[in-house]
Amino acid sequence: MEVYQGKSVFSGVAIGKIYVYQKGEQQVRRAKVEDTQKEKDRYRQASETAMKQLGELYQKALNEVGEENAAVFEVHQMMLEDDDFVDSVENIIDTQGVNAEYAVAVTGDNFAQMFAAMDDDYMRGRAADVKDISERLITVLSGGAAGGIQSEEPVIVLADDLAPSETVQMDKEKVLSFVTVHGSVNSHTAILARTMGIPALVGTEIPLDDSVDGKMAVVDGASGCIYVEPDEETLTQMQERKAREAEQKELLQSLKGRENVTLDGQKVMLYANIGNIKDLATVLQNDAGGIGLFRSEFIYLESEDFPTEEEQFQIYKQVAETMAGKRVIIRTLDIGADKTCDYFEMEEEENPAMGCRAIRICLTRPEIFKTQLRALLRASAFGNIAIMYPMITSLWEVRKIKEIMEEVKAELDAQGIGYGDPLQGVMIETPAAVMISEALAKEVDFFSIGTNDLTQYTLAIDRQNPKLDDFYDSHHPAILDMIRMVAENAHKAGIWAGICGELGADLELTRDFLEMGVDELSVSPGRILPIRKIILETDVAEYRKNQQK
Repeated sequence: MEVYQGKSVFSGVAIGKIYVYQKGEQQVRRAKVEDTQKEKDRYRQASETAMKQLGELYQKALNEVGEENAAVFEVHQMMLEDDDFVDSVENIIDTQGVNAEYAVAVTGDNFAQMFAAMDDDYMRGRAADVKDISERLITVLSGGAAGGIQSEEPVIVLADDLAPSETVQMDKEKVLSFVTVHGSVNSHTAILARTMGIPALVGTEIPLDDSVDGKMAVVDGASGCIYVEPDEETLTQMQERKAREAEQKELLQSLKGRENVTLDGQKVMLYANIGNIKDLATVLQNDAGGIGLFRSEFIYLESEDFPTEEEQFQIYKQVAETMAGKRVIIRTLDIGADKTCDYFEMEEEENPAMGCRAIRICLTRPEIFKTQLRALLRASAFGNIAIMYPMITSLWEVRKIKEIMEEVKAELDAQGIGYGDPLQGVMIETPAAVMISEALAKEVDFFSIGTNDLTQYTLAIDRQNPKLDDFYDSHHPAILDMIRMVAENAHKAGIWAGICGELGADLELTRDFLEMGVDELSVSPGRILPIRKIILETDVAEYRKNQQK
């Protein structure tokens, strides 16, 4: 057995034979031409043909992976028409008196190298896009055909790299997985793979020759490994995991599209928790009704400096547009405690879990807070965004937030910048917030209970300390009573209350939360369907009767 490590693009297990994919590239040779105008005309005609092909690919991708991911082919069309690219090709034809194929190849290489040398990961990923359109033009000019999968059975596709167009054109019924030697986890191909649900690895140091071609292999998307000719123990383990995944997919098909309503008619909002836009594919794949917690702090944690308003706006806008009208609850910056950024230059604290974190940073450093609020408000014009504030302990904090929000709106109004009217809620994750929840409910549009911190602060136990695991009881009666109190106080004021902490995904408590009247559960995407199954099978009134006996 040979084991090769790569970077995971999408998890899952694929078992099958390896197919070494060869691109349909033709050798480009440099040839002198007398009539440069005729050669430029050939290039322009090839560009028109490529434009039509990309339009067809866009429609195919639109049907398979949705508008957001099909947009790559619109980007390719724009690149084809890019003045710098066109001028470079035609200039090489004119000045060197060479054939169009050679001019396109040189231009493509130059532009790809330029993108590959950039610091930004996203821009580096565009190098593959330039290569893709260059190869397409050369194929059209030379009358060649695009490469494909020549196999009668489904295979694990192994390649040096895969362009988005190649991925979309593949017969999906013949692709179990793809593994590439090069490529980026931020590339369009990676995004497409995640959306399609194909286990995939990039950056894998594996030979592309007869030593692996045709051999049995296992791709483990979770660990980022490919096992070539796996031993019996590994194969058995992976087959068992694959069987469990198949059960999950079967469950998805039977529950997809079903409304989250109990047997006696109680409706529940079932949303997903995510850390960044890379998680959106799994949200849609698992049929979440919306996003109940978008952890915006990861934008800060993954940056080397404070993210700008525009950078944040583009991310929030993309999430809102991708969710297409479904609610997206974005938690404002929750830095502090176990999540730190050097560039914040925070002072060391003896007890950071109870120190300057989350809303306390935002209220003491309003310039950071206002930048985020501006981005959130602007993005709310493009979808159903709601804003949630963490670590609330008092009414004055909420009123101060409202004051700052009004200042931000006034600034946007003065600049003529449009924005929506997002719901505003608070996280209930401190005992103080629980005890004043009746008063808080009159100030906000919703509650979301953060059970991780609520348990930590209520039990006075550091949840990061493994030595205290025996003392950490997430089912403690005090915690459950607090959740009930918050739900009741929310309903008195006519607002809804949800849970976005880990406890929301605890299947042992789902029926208890329904009985308490919890309106929303926001969990990791993979937990949505098992919870939906319990909701659909529960008679809340009957369960309440049995609990009271």
